[in-house]
Amino acid sequence: MSHQSDLIAEDISAYLKAQEEKSMLRFITCGSVDDGKSTLIGRLLYDSKLIFEDQLNALEADSKKMGTQGQEIDFALLVDGLAAEREQGITIDVAYRFFSTDKRKFIVADTPGHEQYTRNMATGASTADVAILLIDARKGVLTQTRRHSFICSLLGIKRIVLAVNKMDLVDYSQKVLNDIEVEYREFAKDFGFSEIVSIPLSALKGDNILAKSENTPWYDGPSLLHYLETVQVGDARQAADFRLPVQWVNRPNLDFRGFSGTIASGTIRPGDPIKVLPSAVESTVKSIVTYDGDLDEAVAGEAVTLTLNDEIDISRGDVIAGKDHPCEVADQFEAKIIWMAEEHMLPGRPYLFKTANKTVPGLVTDLKHKVNVNTMEHTAAKQLELNEIGICNIALDSRIAFDPYSNNRETGAFIIIDRITNSTVGVGMIDFALRRASNIHWQALDVDKIARADMKHQRPAVLWFTGLSGSGKSTIANIVEKRLFARGRHTYTLDGDNVRHGLNQDLGFTDADRVENIRRVGEVAKLMVDAGLVVMTSFISPFRAERRMVHDLMDEGEFIEVYVDTPIEVCAERDPKGLYKKAKAGEIKNFTGYDSPYEAPERADIHVNTDKMSAEECADVIIAYLEENGYLNANGNGQR
Repeated sequence: MSHQSDLIAEDISAYLKAQEEKSMLRFITCGSVDDGKSTLIGRLLYDSKLIFEDQLNALEADSKKMGTQGQEIDFALLVDGLAAEREQGITIDVAYRFFSTDKRKFIVADTPGHEQYTRNMATGASTADVAILLIDARKGVLTQTRRHSFICSLLGIKRIVLAVNKMDLVDYSQKVLNDIEVEYREFAKDFGFSEIVSIPLSALKGDNILAKSENTPWYDGPSLLHYLETVQVGDARQAADFRLPVQWVNRPNLDFRGFSGTIASGTIRPGDPIKVLPSAVESTVKSIVTYDGDLDEAVAGEAVTLTLNDEIDISRGDVIAGKDHPCEVADQFEAKIIWMAEEHMLPGRPYLFKTANKTVPGLVTDLKHKVNVNTMEHTAAKQLELNEIGICNIALDSRIAFDPYSNNRETGAFIIIDRITNSTVGVGMIDFALRRASNIHWQALDVDKIARADMKHQRPAVLWFTGLSGSGKSTIANIVEKRLFARGRHTYTLDGDNVRHGLNQDLGFTDADRVENIRRVGEVAKLMVDAGLVVMTSFISPFRAERRMVHDLMDEGEFIEVYVDTPIEVCAERDPKGLYKKAKAGEIKNFTGYDSPYEAPERADIHVNTDKMSAEECADVIIAYLEENGYLNANGNGQR
């Protein structure tokens, strides 16, 4: 296989020792489609003799089968493992490869060039120290070159190798390289890159890959491999302030209690003073425990267990930091978000935000603007689409310990998770805390919800009527309220049409506006429940995520979902407001059931069908539910 094969055979222990002592470099290859990223990595592995014989035989056979390079080896096939990639000649997924030379170990991520796979490129860039940005010498700086450069800067990559590939197709022209370098440096001057190194390459021919090429006598810089072996990285994390996100409280027995995790940055020694965030409790390090024994010092990247000299409360999700330079704590931030899902991001919709060691519910409160990665212009927007980048305000349900991403990539990053599908839909980088959040506190009041409900002799709740337009929600809610009022109960109805005359008159019917409509109504309903009322809300509320958001605003048992289930054909036949007729004629856009979806409840608390039941019968079912579950008792707590 490689230059180290003899050592493996002669002294495996010496080989493993040598590997352990080498430094590690993570880098990515990125750029536009067909710039030669996969070919470059394949050539690098081939020329370095880092391919097993069976891999080489398979590569030669596959190259003849695919026929992309005639009878020559197609080095891209080493990395383009997916059948779809080989058939189309493009990279779709992120392909990771490990290899090593005499001087260093490497993990390379070959990232896709197509715009629709930008999210995959961001994944590969998130852990990289260096980016090799390939540019086709014939085409120069392209849109995707700019896009990938911007994402590299967002994700904290400071060193760029401007690999101008396919120089053999432009007669190894020095002018071509110089013109591309000048254009690129001008474009990237505000991206914060600490180093940009331009290297003329031919990945197919091997020019300037391992050694300087005779075809570019005018070039006096390093070969690609020489640069990768000698570039200095990794010192920044160790020099930064100490951070240990706690992943696990280690309690193997009654006599041991330690706090385990991987050090995100900095250095720690026994005796060092620490501060635990967000609680701000302080102590000192007693010992640094590992499987191989206690350490006198631990640095960034090492997985350790810390024991402390004081018995203090620390949980998973906390961050142990140096006492003199602790991280910040907040629950509201400005952050950059790269959206990675087909379903667009909507401000006001609840998501889960996962940091290095903690998952917290929250939402994007405001999309300030999105960034046009082609022109770097800021444009107004109400939502983010797949692969778009936006500057957003975020509010979490609880405080977290963090650093700005520009200071610490480990403690300043998060991913966004869809609460319904549990899939990752976005990645984010924290810019700073919104300071005004720390000045707002919940004011304690002597008269509380229980006291207000007891005075009204009822158990407060919100009856959330959801269903298509014309299903009968408002009619049933009105009957239910009249019956409760006749019993002397204290009620209020929030109706979709009525609310849009005042509180929500500024909102339209786009998905983003629908989300904000329900968010506002949910907050008002919560205040009314706190006042001890039984609240009826009649809204289509088409999305499960928003209904779940309102559910989570309330205490246990206070949210009662009422699904008014009526076939759309029946609703369209009734059409009390003439909306279906207008939607069919194209006069109304974003109408639920036609060009905007309705997500029916999966487990509604009350399910009625107005196609088979009268409005009075539906009201009977709802009143019976309230009686059976103690909402109409003389005791406002609902206790029997």
